[in-house]
Amino acid sequence: MNTYQQDVSQQDTHSKVIGYLLWIFGFTGAHRFYYGKPVTGTIWFFTFGLLGIGWLIDLFLIPAMDREADLRFTAGPIEYNVAWVLLAFLGVFGLHRMYQGKWITGLIYLLTGGLFLVGVLYDFWTLNTQISIRNAERNGGR
Repeated sequence: MNTYQQDVSQQDTHSKVIGYLLWIFGFTGAHRFYYGKPVTGTIWFFTFGLLGIGWLIDLFLIPAMDREADLRFTAGPIEYNVAWVLLAFLGVFGLHRMYQGKWITGLIYLLTGGLFLVGVLYDFWTLNTQISIRNAERNGGR
């Protein structure tokens, strides 16, 4: 097995620890966004985790969501965990965009409060895909 095949079969793009950390704030749907489930993340946000019931059930679903995310998204030099912690806790400052090398939009976020929070919401929906695309480009399109 060559190194690339080994890396792909053993890629761990998302962390259960970060997933559970975001789950603590799960009534906002943060952990669902993190694992690439923006529709249910939005539903959790507006219903406070389905009135807490869905939030409690997710305690047991996080390992499966983690495995699914590891299979769906491309590993590479940009770490999903770092980008998500920056987005979840400092998104309005654009640090998650700067971390990805998107300096201009990062500075715009810094000066506009995450482009008036609309940009932060957009990034909650698309951050996994943004990172996956950039990682694939940096891995030579593999």
